[in-house]
Amino acid sequence: MPTVEGFLNQRRTAGLGGDGWRIVAVAAPLYLSMIAASVGSMVVTAALGRFDTAALAAFALASAVHVPTTAAVTGAVRGVLPFVSSAAHDRDGVLCVVRDGTWLAVAVGVPGAVAVSGVPLLARVGGVPAETVAELGVLPLLLAGSVLLGSVGAMASSSLVGLGRTRTVMRAGLVAATCAAGLSSLLVNGFGPVPALGLAGAGTAVLVANLAACAMNLSGLRSTLGNPLAGLVTVRPDPRRVRELATVGIPMAGTVLVKFGVLGLLAFAAARISPPATAAHGIATSLVGLIFTAAVAVGQAGVPLVSSRATAGDLPGARRGVRAGLVVTTATVGASGALLVILRPVFLPLFTDDPVVRSLTTVLVPVVALAVLGDGLQAVLGFGLTGLRRTAPSFVVFSVAYGILALVALPVASATGIVGLWIALVVTNALVALGQGTAFLRVSGRLGAAAETR
Repeated sequence: MPTVEGFLNQRRTAGLGGDGWRIVAVAAPLYLSMIAASVGSMVVTAALGRFDTAALAAFALASAVHVPTTAAVTGAVRGVLPFVSSAAHDRDGVLCVVRDGTWLAVAVGVPGAVAVSGVPLLARVGGVPAETVAELGVLPLLLAGSVLLGSVGAMASSSLVGLGRTRTVMRAGLVAATCAAGLSSLLVNGFGPVPALGLAGAGTAVLVANLAACAMNLSGLRSTLGNPLAGLVTVRPDPRRVRELATVGIPMAGTVLVKFGVLGLLAFAAARISPPATAAHGIATSLVGLIFTAAVAVGQAGVPLVSSRATAGDLPGARRGVRAGLVVTTATVGASGALLVILRPVFLPLFTDDPVVRSLTTVLVPVVALAVLGDGLQAVLGFGLTGLRRTAPSFVVFSVAYGILALVALPVASATGIVGLWIALVVTNALVALGQGTAFLRVSGRLGAAAETR
């Protein structure tokens, strides 16, 4: 079986540096997969918007629970990534990690599925109108199934990333996006003899997309390891290893939940300003999502590099890997942000015809570019800590910085408007990046000192 080091020890390329080009080679397929997933989600939303406004509102209600739950579950199972990278030279070791990672995926996926299936109950308790709750139908159950499938699929895709097999992950992502976009276009509004299924059609499209991605990632993992995976869940897990995986993954899930929660508060703060500010905030959030995925891809691509070197005791090499990731992220995210600023007159009319919203967003875009750059840098540093198997510091840094942002968001929005609110986010992301960087240097320094002592 090819090892991560074998994958990474390719010829060095001039210019960006060997580590930088290695990260780009691994990150590019991941980025394409993430972009495809975003496009698939937008097609599902657009299909529902054409079908019925009430259905779209109900889907947004379910997504308010489904999206952060999926992100948290995915974060929890990403804890397998550095363990797979470290054991890449040992096929049996990788199989043990995959086995225990599968049990962890089920352990976090089942509660996540239960939470999503309880959306109607949460909606009633939250005072959502009865007609909107009734509109949900079987959608929560379909989305619950997608959470569980997504959890197992994320374990498989993280393992593949740890083994350097990101092209397999890309293919699975493209197929999943095609399923989501194609099935939603057909099932939501109906075709031929098939009646319009509305929300049930959208939920089916999401479920099938997650099933396809899960199946393809598991199949790719089986091919890579040369071993049937069906029997892994019938073997008793190693509680110690499952706990180790959870120790890395659960803080990542907590970080995601903190970030989603505070960003939701920012949306509420923007809504209190004015309708144009709310619209501008929505456009800005969409732009951030498109650019930030590049940093996530780069961060994930750097984990095998950091993890394999840290395991070998090469902590300076692990630091070089993170520095290369920061350079790549600064180049890609910075260039994307600059393009947004330059091309504002071209793309903003695609989002809105309202001159007030367009004027406000024109002023906001440069601030958004700075915010996403800081967010991208902190993400790479956070994944660096993941490579060192130390994710608790990331959770602490996020909790403190974003907790302060949560306290000041409403007053800042009232006093300075939407631009001031995003400036507060710029400052917060910069502080998180500083905190993540400090934590990475301290953790890697301690690990290096311990290695020298041994």
